[in-house]
Amino acid sequence: MEQVVLGIDIGTSSVKIIAVNKSGHVIEQSSIPLKLSQPYIGYSEQDPESWVEAVKEGIKKLINTETMTNKRISALSFSGQMHGLVPLDKTYQPIRNAILWNDTRTTKQCEELENKFGKTLLNNPILEGFTLPKLLWMKQNEPNYWQQLEVFLLPKDYVRYRLTGHIAMEYSDAAGTLLFNPKTNDWEKEIGDKLELGDIYPPLVQSHSYVGNVTEIVKKELNIKEDIAVFAGGADNACGALGSGVINEGQTLCSIGTSGVILSCTTNNQVDYGHNIHFFKHAMPNMSYAMGVTLSAGHSLNWLKEKLFKAYSFDEILNFAEKSTIGANGLLFSPYIQGERTPHGDAYIRGSFIGINSNTEEADFARATVEGITYSLYESIVYMRENGRHIDEIISIGGGARSSFWLQMQADIFNTQVTALKYEEGPGVGAAMLAAYGLGWFNTMQACAETFIALGETYKPNIENHKKYKQYFEIYKNIYAQTKTITENLLKIN
Repeated sequence: MEQVVLGIDIGTSSVKIIAVNKSGHVIEQSSIPLKLSQPYIGYSEQDPESWVEAVKEGIKKLINTETMTNKRISALSFSGQMHGLVPLDKTYQPIRNAILWNDTRTTKQCEELENKFGKTLLNNPILEGFTLPKLLWMKQNEPNYWQQLEVFLLPKDYVRYRLTGHIAMEYSDAAGTLLFNPKTNDWEKEIGDKLELGDIYPPLVQSHSYVGNVTEIVKKELNIKEDIAVFAGGADNACGALGSGVINEGQTLCSIGTSGVILSCTTNNQVDYGHNIHFFKHAMPNMSYAMGVTLSAGHSLNWLKEKLFKAYSFDEILNFAEKSTIGANGLLFSPYIQGERTPHGDAYIRGSFIGINSNTEEADFARATVEGITYSLYESIVYMRENGRHIDEIISIGGGARSSFWLQMQADIFNTQVTALKYEEGPGVGAAMLAAYGLGWFNTMQACAETFIALGETYKPNIENHKKYKQYFEIYKNIYAQTKTITENLLKIN
């Protein structure tokens, strides 16, 4: 009977599960949609039990396929949406719905934290998305719930607890709470003490740590007889990097999904990058990463399609973009349609098209949107380079890696070599790698990556194109300051 491991990705819109064999081949996969609750403007919540039920349903769906006949699930691990607050009581039951990463109700709490600790905390900006402001919001606004709080978890950690009965949190996800010290790999409880949070911290483990087996009760529900080892897993961005082979000093990832990410690996825990660049622990042992985030990357392109290009596919929109020229006929787009994370950390800024004229065509709107998304990501690269990061090669994944036109644009704007993956399965591959490494299938994570990951085509920068893009980029950087007050005033009216 062939052994496989499962990589389980707990996302915001769905749970995705892949089964991978020892050769690193994805032999089967399943996906179960999730519902999002947004009861008020700025609120974003999910029922933690919905993740658990989706995981069980997804595993059942997967193992009942013909491909999984005579396959044994030996282990599983997780990738998970970051920052989401899952508060548990003394019986380890959720007290309320989870408050998710894209929930923005905590602006007041962020201001309080900045007044107390300064603009950054543990090498990270203080932003609405992180877990600590959510804890503070709950303490101040839901005292009855707060009194019941025994321990807090993050989304994938709660699912893992429900499968194994063991409470824990691992480093890469804990790093996104604003309560974890990457230098000591431990909770910075002095911060919590100053805020009178109490002893609400779960035990910490490494991403590849064994945390127990799937319980007999869950195995019975899934109709599985064999023991299944469970390994801790990692944050979605860390697992996305791991599953792309971005695991060594200086290696960098560009991921363009709903949001966009520039992630660069480092062993240096001492740098405070500023400019709202995040600093987290990697799922790769003894590795960290600096990360810049564009909130509306692929989301901006999706907005363009839904509002202005309804009759066209994404491929057709990118074909339009390719027909325009560098600089989109003098049109610039800022992808701030839901605020911005890096470098501005501004929940109130809004997007703009600058430079519309009587000769502006459909193709120019398409190209300006793609260029604007890429300029926003380039800002993170610029600030990382200014702080000593050497970014000479980038692995590109997500929607931006499905177009040779966009991949070449990334190479030209970033002024670096850009490589796509031959097969891309997302953060679930990183989760599966943690399970495979934890089981001892490989002696090192590097050996696991060499087996599980295949690189595709490489795109080299055109220096003349980079010079042209750089001129537009310098103007693009001014859009934020020039439109900040305007968009704030518009929001006050609306």
